[in-house]
Amino acid sequence: MASCEAEPPTSAQATEPSRGNIPGLLHPQVEGTTVAIEFCDRCRWLHRATWVQTELFLSFAPPTISSITLFPRNSEDTAGRFRVWVTFNGEQKLAWDRKTEGGFPELKVLKQRIRDIIQPGRSLGHSDKSS
Repeated sequence: MASCEAEPPTSAQATEPSRGNIPGLLHPQVEGTTVAIEFCDRCRWLHRATWVQTELFLSFAPPTISSITLFPRNSEDTAGRFRVWVTFNGEQKLAWDRKTEGGFPELKVLKQRIRDIIQPGRSLGHSDKSS
């Protein structure tokens, strides 16, 4: 079983075929705060990953978070994986790991953890209120 000390994915690993000098195309090196969602594709967690991605973009719209990248994993050592990484000021932090946390994140909790990394003083409105 893989340890949680594994290297997180980076957006710099993605490359895009050359398309010439066309204005408006996204450069593969994304600057600013980024989020990476690693998930087990064998477990069919794509829909959960895209749902989390959408919810995070609704709470932390660009430029607060520049990009959210999905990384499907499909091997024995990544079975059951669902991790959320945040890269802020050049430092990568693990915000959630399904295996060490004992399950999937409640969106409220995940948003609070990400907020605490990138904007500690910010209010999340109803997501900060006690249940």
